[in-house]
Amino acid sequence: MSMYMPGATAVGITFDNGVVFASEKRIAYGNFLVSKTTKKTFSLTDQVGTAIAGLVADMQILVLQIKALAKIRKMELKRDIPPNSIAKMMSNLMYERRFFPLLTQVIVGGVVDKPAIYTLDPLGSVLPDEYAAVGTGAEMALGVLDQQYKPGMKEKEATDLAIKSIRAATMRDSFSGDGIDVLVITKEGTKEFTEKL
Repeated sequence: MSMYMPGATAVGITFDNGVVFASEKRIAYGNFLVSKTTKKTFSLTDQVGTAIAGLVADMQILVLQIKALAKIRKMELKRDIPPNSIAKMMSNLMYERRFFPLLTQVIVGGVVDKPAIYTLDPLGSVLPDEYAAVGTGAEMALGVLDQQYKPGMKEKEATDLAIKSIRAATMRDSFSGDGIDVLVITKEGTKEFTEKL
């Protein structure tokens, strides 16, 4: 059985002091370009973010539900929710919907104690990693990441590498393109910016 996954490319990288997420902005469905300005990187809490590839509606509903659940959990525990807990919340939500899955591939991560990222498939498997790529351009992005990632990178190096890997994917994947959204999360907080291709 093959599942139709709309195109996109998103990456996540850990560095010495936090995590960086990057994704391109194009939404294509078949050979039709639907949008050139779609956001696929999201801040979930002050210390946790996500980059997602897949169906936009599924992506948006997942982010809304997880943001709400994380807020409730934070009020219950009276402390920041670590990335592994948010990854588990996402996993549970996606697994509950396994017969009508959310057609998304997710990279979620952040920094509470130390930087961490996790990859989730549409059924909710949680795989920890130091860097990851999802979507139709993932192979091209991983080609760059595998070669150039090193543990303990500085923020600028990791950000530049994330942008470079998305650029590589957009050169060969017709479903990816139209600019790059970047989200950087450190203990000090989050910053977001957009890069042109």
